[in-house]
Amino acid sequence: MLAKRIIPCLDIDEGRVVKGVNFVNLKDAGDPVENALTYDKEGADELVFLDITASYQQRNITIDVVKKVSEVIFMPFTVGGGIRTIDDIRSLLLAGADKVSLNTIAVKNPAIVKKASRIFGSQCIVVAIDAKACKFDLNSKKPIKWEVYINGGRTPTGIDAVKWAEKVESLGAGEILLTSMDYDGTKKGYDIALTKEISQKVGIPVIASGGAGKLSHFFEVFSETKATAALAASVFHYRKFSIRQVKNYLRKKGVEVRI
Repeated sequence: MLAKRIIPCLDIDEGRVVKGVNFVNLKDAGDPVENALTYDKEGADELVFLDITASYQQRNITIDVVKKVSEVIFMPFTVGGGIRTIDDIRSLLLAGADKVSLNTIAVKNPAIVKKASRIFGSQCIVVAIDAKACKFDLNSKKPIKWEVYINGGRTPTGIDAVKWAEKVESLGAGEILLTSMDYDGTKKGYDIALTKEISQKVGIPVIASGGAGKLSHFFEVFSETKATAALAASVFHYRKFSIRQVKNYLRKKGVEVRI
C-alpha cells in the first residue's frame, strides 16, 4: 500500500502566505520561506505553493518567491497560479518546482494539459479543481453535483466537477488537487462526498483539500475516500498541530504514512 501524504499549502498573495474562509477574508499567515522551512523540518511529504490572485489579476506568478522557497526545501514542490503557457510551466520547473498546478488555464484551454504532459511528463502536471456544490438531493439535502470555479474561486464555469476530473485524467494530468470551496477554511472537516465521488471516478492520485480542523479529519478523509493525500493550510500555519502530530496520529489509527 502506498503511504498517504500530508501536504501543507502556501496560499500566496503579494509575496505573503495568506488564509481565508471559503476563499475570502484573507489574513496574513507569515513569510513563505520561513513556513516552507518549518514544514520541511517537520517531515511534510510535499509542499504546494499557490499564487491565488495571479490568474484573477492576469499577472505572472511571483517566480522570485518560488526560487527562494525551492532553495531551502528538500521535498517535492508543486507550484500554481497565473500559468498561461508552456513557457510559464518551463520557467517554474527551471525555478525549482517539481510539479505545476493548472487550474484556470486548464479550463480555458484544456489542450495545454495534454501538451504539457507530453512535453514534461504527466508526473509534472497537476490539475487543480476548485469545486462548489450546485445541486442537492431533494430529500436528504446532501449535494449530488458540484461546479468548477476558476480565477481563485471567483468565476463559476458551469462545468460539472466530476466530469471535469475524468476529462483532465484523459488529457494526461498526473494528479488532481481537489479543493472544496464549501469547506475551505471552515475547519469542519474535508468534503467527504465530493472527495469520495471524484477519487472513485479517476485512476490518478487525488489530493483532498479544504476543511481540516481536527486530527480526526485526516483519518476520515483517508478511511472514507480514495484520496491519496490530504492538504491543509491554516491548522499548520497557525500551529494548531504539526505535520508530525498528524502523522503520528494516523499511524496509530493504522494509516500508512512516512515518518
